Amino acid sequence: LSFKVNCSKPDQPSLLAALSPVFDLRAIRPVMNQTTHTTITMYFTLYGILGVVSTLRTAIITLFFLQWWTNEFIRWDSVQCGMSNISVPKEKIWLPDIVINELTPSVPYIYLFSDGRVHNALPLRVVSSCNLDIYAFPFDIQNCSLTFNSYIYYSIELNIILGRDAELMTSFSKDVMTTMGEWALVDITAQKIEKNDKLGLYPDMLTFYVMRRRSIMYVVTLLLPSCFLITLDLFSFLLPPESTDRSSFKMTIIFGYTVFLLIMNDLLPITGNTIPLINVFFSLCLVLMVASLLETIFITNILINSSDFSPVPRWIQILVLNFLGCLVCMPRRREKPKGSGTEALTELKSLSRVLQAIRCEVEQQQEGQQSSEEWNQVGFIIDRLLFGLYIVFISVSFITIIILWVISCSQ
Repeated sequence: LSFKVNCSKPDQPSLLAALSPVFDLRAIRPVMNQTTHTTITMYFTLYGILGVVSTLRTAIITLFFLQWWTNEFIRWDSVQCGMSNISVPKEKIWLPDIVINELTPSVPYIYLFSDGRVHNALPLRVVSSCNLDIYAFPFDIQNCSLTFNSYIYYSIELNIILGRDAELMTSFSKDVMTTMGEWALVDITAQKIEKNDKLGLYPDMLTFYVMRRRSIMYVVTLLLPSCFLITLDLFSFLLPPESTDRSSFKMTIIFGYTVFLLIMNDLLPITGNTIPLINVFFSLCLVLMVASLLETIFITNILINSSDFSPVPRWIQILVLNFLGCLVCMPRRREKPKGSGTEALTELKSLSRVLQAIRCEVEQQQEGQQSSEEWNQVGFIIDRLLFGLYIVFISVSFITIIILWVISCSQ
């Protein structure tokens, strides 16, 4: 049985008329022997990444999908028929049921060649599945997949091969990429697998496209303002702690940062397998600001109410005034000599009970003043110590988060 097409004239109408018997066989797979499998050669060019819907864990892309196979029922002499290929409606010819699992398209025309090859090219808008890993957001890299397979034919009937090397597909896709949105294409890989069921093996072509998020917008709108506010909170320690200006200033910063997070909340991912590092960063900044405010309240209370406190305990004098004071470069102040006041008190010892009472009152006032000065010095020493610890904790925390970001991006 031969399906050699003979044209009466070297023009398109004659070729279409000669192909009519082939069109009548569109319901069967175009092979002379049904044990022969039909090889489908496919590749695609990804030319647009339109966006990623984090709530649905999907990516919206545009690609150009091409398929080649050989129809053994079609043969004609290109000289006799006047052309080597012709475009015909898809419904007139057999088509493999190769679909993208994430999308089922419909395009009306395909190309037939004189040697029996059939060319099917499809521009597609695909919504593909992505297993989002947002731990390193906004410096994350996502790996999404496209699966090409047949639902009707088994591997012994239909064979799917990749018609273009994955590296070449990646290079060409980058060259023709038209979208300059949030995502940039990094790599395309592919592997052929076969799924087994009770009746046989199904051919699958599993492709992955790796995307990197363009992070500059998030750095400018999220990270830099947070760093500026935490730096401003750090420099607020230069304000005098005994006044209420410092605490009011810190409360204003906390309020402003809270409003900032509420406004920028829509830019943050809300779904994923892990908690993003940027959320930890924001929480850490807020915790540091609140801890700084609590420290200010504590120190202000000591400095303002120092005259109402009892004398500084001995262990606080040793630990804070002697040890921590030297540690933060605030050595203990020497007690002022009492001078002529002491001599006057000595002379008053021989006077009457009234003068003795005056002497006791003067001594109590001097002791109270000394106690107040010691409490003030304790407050200033603790304030400087906590300021130093605040700087160390901020530095260690930020360096740790940066290292985690770098490690996550390099994997």
